Amino acid sequence: MKSLLKQAANLLFLMLVSPLVILYIVGKMVVDENSLFGSFSQLLSLIPGKTGAYLRKSFYRFTMSHCDQSCVISFATLFSQPDTEIGNGVYIGPQCNIGKSKIGDNCLFGSGVHILSGKRQHDFSDIETPIQQQGGSYLCVEIGEDTWIGNNAVVMANVGKKCVIGAGSVVTNDVADYSVVAGNPAKVVKMRV
Repeated sequence: MKSLLKQAANLLFLMLVSPLVILYIVGKMVVDENSLFGSFSQLLSLIPGKTGAYLRKSFYRFTMSHCDQSCVISFATLFSQPDTEIGNGVYIGPQCNIGKSKIGDNCLFGSGVHILSGKRQHDFSDIETPIQQQGGSYLCVEIGEDTWIGNNAVVMANVGKKCVIGAGSVVTNDVADYSVVAGNPAKVVKMRV
């Protein structure tokens, strides 16, 4: 019965969010898609409770590369890139900021987690040009399945499957499968196997 009610709620919220999706599709024709996507993300992030969670995942199912209907995207969570994938059973806590990424099944993000679009988003090599005008490159950061990222962690490199990233950690280098990492910069403190 519970599963049937969730399916009905998913269908209802898909219909409720359809005017926003249409507005987004039309807007993409005249405005930069990343800017538009970020604006819609900011708007939807402000809706509290289960209503907001259902509206967010319904909108992202149409506008991201992939967003599974079973995910939970909590209050005040922002996405900056539509080229993002969210797997089955993912929980993203409140006040997260997610860049271009691929999030595997059953991942768990605490509050305030930041997933950057790699570590080369801003170039700063030319001392004569303001940093904001130098550009950069966005990379897709992959988070492996069944990984838990603790509160306020910052991730700018790939994380393997079944990892634990300690609260407040700053991940600057790729993390191997089954690792438990912590610190700034994050270092392996033990293996789960």
